[in-house]
Amino acid sequence: MDKTFPSQQLATFAAQLQARDIPPHVLRKTEDLLVDWFGSAVAGKGARAVETIGTFIEKMGPGTGPSEILYNRKRSTPYFAAMANAAASHVVEQDDVHNGSVFHPATVVFSPAVAVAQAMGASGQDLLVASIVGYEVGIRVGEFLGRSHYRIFHTTGTAGSIAAAAAVGRLLNLTPSQMLHAFGSAGTQAAGLWEFLRDAADSKQLHTAHAAGTGLMSAYLAKDGFTGAQQILEGKQGMAAGMSTDADVTKLTDRLGSRWATVETSFKFHASCRHTHPAADALLQVMRDHHLTISDLKKVTTHVHQGAIDVLGPVVDPATVHQSKFSMGTVLSLAAKHGFAGLSEFDQDFKKPEITDLRDRVVMVLDDEVDAAYPNRWIGKVTVETNAGHVFAGRVDEPKGDPGNTLSRDEIEEKAMRIGVYSHGATRDELKQAIDALWHIESAQHVGALLP
Repeated sequence: MDKTFPSQQLATFAAQLQARDIPPHVLRKTEDLLVDWFGSAVAGKGARAVETIGTFIEKMGPGTGPSEILYNRKRSTPYFAAMANAAASHVVEQDDVHNGSVFHPATVVFSPAVAVAQAMGASGQDLLVASIVGYEVGIRVGEFLGRSHYRIFHTTGTAGSIAAAAAVGRLLNLTPSQMLHAFGSAGTQAAGLWEFLRDAADSKQLHTAHAAGTGLMSAYLAKDGFTGAQQILEGKQGMAAGMSTDADVTKLTDRLGSRWATVETSFKFHASCRHTHPAADALLQVMRDHHLTISDLKKVTTHVHQGAIDVLGPVVDPATVHQSKFSMGTVLSLAAKHGFAGLSEFDQDFKKPEITDLRDRVVMVLDDEVDAAYPNRWIGKVTVETNAGHVFAGRVDEPKGDPGNTLSRDEIEEKAMRIGVYSHGATRDELKQAIDALWHIESAQHVGALLP
């Protein structure tokens, strides 16, 4: 078989990437992303969907093991710890996102990578390299599958399976051939559909848990000789054939080794679906510029891309806190009230009359400019009508957290501390100690427990 096909090139890159090949700023960004993920993983404590998956794990897996379940301080095998941490780190909607692929890498990359690194006693540098492999592969697979894929499929669940396999495969030192087999096994199990949004179902946590576990399993199977489809991505009956109508195979190998997609990843400022962030930031800009309060707002029109309509459109009257994070009206109302849509704001206020009243006066309309720019750029545009009869326009080209408007290390740490203590997953002192160690993870000889 011709070994120059795209999946082979991607697998070879994933298997052979070395620390010396990675620019220092990419390693530093990966540490930022790791700290950000850690806060979200701890913050998953108490979420019903996460705890339910945790109960399943306790019934099915050993109660001891080398790998850490962050939100409850228990231990298990790498497989079950990866699943638990992947479910937990996605539930508060604060984990990172890569715009161009519309993909949340951290939850499906760090969850299995940390679990395996702890089990192997891998070095901190090994963990960073493997995580970068997971980011670079997963982002490219998401970009390859395209906008049509995301309309039906949750890319974090589908591309995430490949990303997890790549990260774990790099820790296991898979050969290029073995890495390709791991991709094949992960890809044939890739799953995740958006239908759950209509019912406020718990599926989103299952998507990330499954992706992390599937990718890990696929890498371990490949290490032991299990084979997978060689062209699971671009083959005639592969992922793109069944899951996309606009797949672009060139995206799989786009500037491998020179374009570092990891550093393109955005942090999430608001605790909600990323599709709501550009409009929320644009609304806040208008309110600051014109000294408005929530009581001044008569109507807010958000000018959005089609992806936002596809994902947020079904959520009209959110029944749960998690579902409300996919309601454009709820997010904008909370931001208008508090200046920020955070965890406590959702928990305490998403059903309050002041919030639901404005929520029902927020509308989404398709905007040609915004849609053409998406997914590479997520532009926020709003038209605000006030009760006094004024009309104001707002625009944000780079929402808070995007690479051009990123969070500083102090902001990342503060965010991780804030969300980590929110659910009582850890104390501030415990979080501070863990985060200080993560900032220097590259020098660690072995990846040990992150929390006491």
